[in-house]
Amino acid sequence: MIRVGDIPIGAGHPLVLIGGPCAIEDEKHALMTAERLAAIAASRRVPFIYKSSYDKANRSSIDGYRGPGLREGLRILKRVRETVSVPVLSDVHEVDQVEPAAEVLDVLQIPAFLARQTDLVLAAARTGKVVNVKKPQFVAPEDMALVVAKIRSTGNEAILLTERGTSFGYHNLVVDMRGLCRMRELGYPVVFDATHSVQLPGARGDRSGGERQFVPALARAAVAVGIDALFMEMHEDPDRTMPDGRPLSDGPNMLRIDDLPALLDRILAIRAAVGT
Repeated sequence: MIRVGDIPIGAGHPLVLIGGPCAIEDEKHALMTAERLAAIAASRRVPFIYKSSYDKANRSSIDGYRGPGLREGLRILKRVRETVSVPVLSDVHEVDQVEPAAEVLDVLQIPAFLARQTDLVLAAARTGKVVNVKKPQFVAPEDMALVVAKIRSTGNEAILLTERGTSFGYHNLVVDMRGLCRMRELGYPVVFDATHSVQLPGARGDRSGGERQFVPALARAAVAVGIDALFMEMHEDPDRTMPDGRPLSDGPNMLRIDDLPALLDRILAIRAAVGT
C-alpha cells in the first residue's frame, strides 16, 4: 500500500480513480473539469486524483497542442489542488522539470516513452514523491522490475505501475490482461490506463487516433482481473478543437465526462462481485 495525500492505494483499499483532460487548456477549464470529476467520484465514494499534463512533449507533429508549459501549468495544478482539495498528478519529461514539479504535484508521472531514462527516473524518485511509471509499449510487464529497482535504489518505495497497452503492429495497441497480474507480483499497486490503451498511435498522420468506444470494455475487464487504480483521461467534449482550431491532445481516446457515472457504477459492481 502507498498513500497519495490521504488516499491509500493498494490491496484491501477502495479502487482509486485517476483522471482529467489529457493536456491543460486554461485555469477555468481545469477547475471546471476537476470539480465535475471530483463530485462524480465523491458521490460514489471513489477516491480521486486529478491528472492533466502541463506539457505533452511527445506529440506526433510539431504543430500538435502541448499544453501551457511548465510554469503556467504548475500554477494551474496548484490552484486545482487548493480549490478542489484533490491530489494532482502530471508528467515530467526532463530532469530539470522534476524539482519544480515536485513542489506542486502529489504524484510525478514518468511517461511510457521515457520509463527507461535512468536519470529522469532517479531524479523523480529522489524527491520522495509517489512515482507513477507508465509501462512502455515496447516493454514486457515483468521487465518493469528493472524500473522498480532504479526507484528503490534511492530509498523511495512509493511506486505505482501503470499498464497502457503494448504495440501491436503499426498504429495499434493491445492489452494483455496477464500483464496486470505480472506487474502486481512486483509488490506495488497497479494502475490500468483505459484510455491510452485504445489509442491508435500516429493513425491520423500528424496525430494519433483512438477508439473511445472500447474504453468501458477494457476498464471493466481490468477491474475484474484486479487493479488498484483506474486511469482515464476525460473531457466534457473530446471531439471539439482548441480556440486556434487545433485538435485536443488525445481527443479520440478520451472518455466523455457524461459517460463516467454509468461506467463507475458498473465497475464498482464488478469489483464488489469478484472481490478484487
